[in-house]
Amino acid sequence: MLEKIREGSQGWIAKTILGLVILTFAVAGIGSYTNSVDTSVAEVNGVKITQADYDKAYQTQRNRMAQQFGDMFETLSADPNYMANFRQGVLDNLINETLIDQNSYEMGIRVSNEMIKKTIREMPEFQTDGAFDNNRYLAIINQAGFFQPSDFRDYLRTEMTRRQLTQSLVGSEFSLPYQTDAMNALQSQQRDIRYAVISASQFESTVEVTDAEIDAYYQANQAQFRNQEKVKLDYVAIDVAAIANSINVTDADVESYYNENIDSFKAEEQRRISHILVEFGDDQSASKAKIDDVLARLNNGEDFAELAKTMSDDTFSGENGGDLEWLERGVMDEAFEEAAYALANVGDYSEVVESSFGYHIIALTDFKAESIKALAEIKEELRENISTEQAQEQYFELQQELARLSFEFPDSLEDAAGGINQEVKTTDWLSRGGNLPPFNEPALIEAAFSDLVLQDQVNSDIIDVNDDLAIVVRLNEYQAATVKPLTEVQDGIKATLVSQKATEAATNSVNELLTKLNSGEDITEALTALGASFEVQAGVGRYGSAVDANISKEAFVLPHPTEGVVSAATVTLTNGDLALVQVEAVKASDTPIVNPNAAEQQTSLLAQSAYQSYVDSLKVDAKIVRRQLSETAGQRQF
Repeated sequence: MLEKIREGSQGWIAKTILGLVILTFAVAGIGSYTNSVDTSVAEVNGVKITQADYDKAYQTQRNRMAQQFGDMFETLSADPNYMANFRQGVLDNLINETLIDQNSYEMGIRVSNEMIKKTIREMPEFQTDGAFDNNRYLAIINQAGFFQPSDFRDYLRTEMTRRQLTQSLVGSEFSLPYQTDAMNALQSQQRDIRYAVISASQFESTVEVTDAEIDAYYQANQAQFRNQEKVKLDYVAIDVAAIANSINVTDADVESYYNENIDSFKAEEQRRISHILVEFGDDQSASKAKIDDVLARLNNGEDFAELAKTMSDDTFSGENGGDLEWLERGVMDEAFEEAAYALANVGDYSEVVESSFGYHIIALTDFKAESIKALAEIKEELRENISTEQAQEQYFELQQELARLSFEFPDSLEDAAGGINQEVKTTDWLSRGGNLPPFNEPALIEAAFSDLVLQDQVNSDIIDVNDDLAIVVRLNEYQAATVKPLTEVQDGIKATLVSQKATEAATNSVNELLTKLNSGEDITEALTALGASFEVQAGVGRYGSAVDANISKEAFVLPHPTEGVVSAATVTLTNGDLALVQVEAVKASDTPIVNPNAAEQQTSLLAQSAYQSYVDSLKVDAKIVRRQLSETAGQRQF
């Protein structure tokens, strides 16, 4: 078990963790790792989850949802019930993570310092030209809110430990063939149904909505009628691409760059190599005798490729005559490489070569000499590289100057703009979600609605939107969130209430029909009176049916019909109409679906179930105290 857990620290964790870190801490800082205020929203086995922990998680999850769903999330966030569940979900996740951390400690699961170092060095975000860049590393973690490398290492250790444990749980699940067959059978199942759709709109003329009902709805749902808080911003931007476009790179510049970096345009010598391998095995002397025999047979004229197929312990290359394809220096075992590059002509083969893998005989099958790309071939590429390099150098200088000037002259952007030869631009109205790039970036949104910009009305700190874009903003105009007056929204409220009452009336009528149908009555005439009739649909599938999705979904929820028992139900359609659905027969498909992903899907479901069961088991003996969630500053901003 512990071996599987330790293995879980490899692979995808190192590749994904930084993105999660940046997203989390760019919004709320390092929070729980440095905050010492003794406040808490919950307590798990004596360990407090502070208000700062909660604020950080809440803001991060909200920003993530806003980015993913845009204006749709704004609509959802206007619903107080939805947001109450949203906040509770954030707290539940924090409690689960705390339980996992505690259990990891009890089980003795640890991530070594060497693993932490290795993970950091392998993160592409910290690399320049494929190599770890310590200055870049320090700059990025500082931007993310980690002002000491030890803070980042502590956070990384916690996250990696947590993922070791959870990955060991979900990674051990699998689906048995009979389970996959059962899933395919269920997915292929067909049902014969009949259904009738009753339009709700026909009841609208029969309902009445009073002014008092409109006012009551307005008072109870004011969040729905709230205008978003909005800002217009003045800003100064530094953009690497724009700087690069302004740089004139002459042909002489390109040629000079080419000559100075000529080694960068060389294509190194390549060799195509085949080999015959005899592994050491239990008896090294026997292995040596075998490879010597192979060499003797080669010297007697036998074919290298045929011997590789029959004699080589490297079965994969042996099937292809020992071919290892193209070889470059620095890839293979040192002794192997030295022998391969000592071969002078195509067709030559080596003497016996000993490596860490065993004994080899190496043959040269093809050769590509060292070459240099011609200037004409890469001229435009070099021109672009030069302009980008020069732009990058200018960018960092301008970035520092912009940060200095915007701080020294906080009451205007004109001085900062003039100092770096840029213009002050003004945005359209911006809200907390649904803005066009780059003003949809969390860091920019956070700055735009910060106390520094809104209340103090000074220039923001410089915002590094990405590696190539930096912006300073200040408030131009502010529009507070307000509730629209009743006179502006009453027509819409009335239409909503009329629709609701019509749907209620239709629901009552259809439920009466369902009662009659279940008792064995013929409801044909009653349906006709409502402008409806039964439609028969045989062989309805679970997916991709021509029948309304809500109807087919309900049809597969209903039980199998039995003699004397009607299998029927009512369902509300997306447009508010009502449908009466009856299952008349259940049968297997003549052409069963064979889902190639069925096993994977089922395994995923089992993994989710295993994880939830694990967390639930931790909660059984845990002492968990939940406290009232307070309205934080971060929440009020939204």
